[in-house]
Amino acid sequence: MAENNAPQPPVRFETHPSQYKHWKLSFDGPIARLAMDVQEDQGLKPGYPLKLNSYDLGVDIELSDAIQRVRFEHPEVTCVVVSSAKDRVFCSGANIYMLGMSSHAFKVNFCKFTNETRLGIEEVSRESGVRFLCAINGPCAGGGYELALACDEIYLSDDGSSAVSLPEVPLLAVLPGTGGLTRLVDKRKVRRDLADVFCTLAEGIRGPRAQQYNLVDKVAPRSKFKDVVESRAKELAGSSSRNTKWQGLALAPLGAKYRDDGADYEHVSLTVDASARVAKIVVRAPKTATPDNASAIRELGNKLWALECFRELDDALLNLRFNYETVGLIVLETEGDPAMVLSSDAALDKNRDDGFVHEVLLYQRRVLKRLDLGARSLFTFVREGSCFVGTLFELSLASDRTYMRDDPDAESPPYVQLSAMNRGSFPMSNGLSRMQNRFLYDPEKAQKLSESPERFDPSAAVKAGLVTVAPDAIDWDDEVRLAIEERASLSPDALTGMEASLRFAGPETMETKIFARLSAWQNWIFTRPNATGPRGALTMYGRPERPEFDMRRT
Repeated sequence: MAENNAPQPPVRFETHPSQYKHWKLSFDGPIARLAMDVQEDQGLKPGYPLKLNSYDLGVDIELSDAIQRVRFEHPEVTCVVVSSAKDRVFCSGANIYMLGMSSHAFKVNFCKFTNETRLGIEEVSRESGVRFLCAINGPCAGGGYELALACDEIYLSDDGSSAVSLPEVPLLAVLPGTGGLTRLVDKRKVRRDLADVFCTLAEGIRGPRAQQYNLVDKVAPRSKFKDVVESRAKELAGSSSRNTKWQGLALAPLGAKYRDDGADYEHVSLTVDASARVAKIVVRAPKTATPDNASAIRELGNKLWALECFRELDDALLNLRFNYETVGLIVLETEGDPAMVLSSDAALDKNRDDGFVHEVLLYQRRVLKRLDLGARSLFTFVREGSCFVGTLFELSLASDRTYMRDDPDAESPPYVQLSAMNRGSFPMSNGLSRMQNRFLYDPEKAQKLSESPERFDPSAAVKAGLVTVAPDAIDWDDEVRLAIEERASLSPDALTGMEASLRFAGPETMETKIFARLSAWQNWIFTRPNATGPRGALTMYGRPERPEFDMRRT
């Protein structure tokens, strides 16, 4: 199945429950129900039917939005039941024909987005106390079972046909793309030998055997399944630790103005230079101070800078990821009054126990992780007019390099400064703050710097290790130009591997394992002839001919 290289309309990531094509989201007091009902003829791109609740990126964009709605719009919800609206079909996983006709970059980025969505489900359970119960009422394969694995508990109908499976290895010669193998042994702690059997059984495992293997938490007969799920959902809802004492916020449209070479938002601008393979993202500080009491923060709602700005940044990052595949370097810049950023940080830090503020901080954390995990080089440029302080200094800490212009004669020389938000509010996938990750060799230095009220000028910032280099005003233009040109000339494949290896020092977590294996193993397997060659398993899927494998092990 050849890749479809014809020009495609850009992918957009904003949606609303009223626009959903594939999910039914409903609410009943503390319980939300999210039912998958994929419409076969409503794929994101033409050329493949979405049969048997198989999904493409469009289906997952809606799922991601639904989780956001639960978090911000429905604080009363303490349990979400994930199910299928189709009888005797749960989900057959990612649509194989969609994958077969997609570019390599799209395949990997599709897997990355679905990973981020499922990690978001796990985060809302862990950090916000919303429990997820997956009710499987039919065959549940591949990405469908990976969605189930992201939930807290999995219930399976014992009806003779409902089964769970990860058939990617025997059927497609690829790996489950959304962390299935890792969650199987790390999260559910399935025995390695039983996991090995399960992952090579294309037909999957059903009934009591699935529970015996710990692939599901409970099996119930079809006649009692609905009542058993309902009873357990009420128990989970009643045991939740979620802070429900705040008024939900209806998330408003971003109002983005998209251009062929980028997009403009209220607080963020994205500009792409396709010929140079470079994108520039400019993030602007709030124009006014943030009130320091929770009720006033909630009144700002969608106009709260910490929420609106990061929703815009998230959209810009996804826009880059899917619509500008050849961009290799993102240059990060900021503009505005640093005091306004610090005002926002102080207000959120003071009120972090408020339910709404808690969700805003978690959202900022997820957007920063999206930045970490993008397969793009990241350079930060700090110059006059910048506001790389507090929360926005996290952009610099996430970067592969930071250049700070040393220009003491400037009217307002640049500086960097840390705040309470740099002390662990936004941990990376490895569980460390970006300051801890940066100074892994000296944890005390990370702690001391993050607690310092000092403004670091270019010389002091270099000495403290907060920036990479500080060229003077005379050399600045040439140095940053050469740095950009050099980076853009290097192999994208080698850079992706290098950056993924260097960015996440320290401890390993389930999350780092998932993304490391996606960046390395799945990225590699997607290019191998056994999977995507002319006679590869993914290419030959659905045809009468059998795939042909290069049997040399590497």
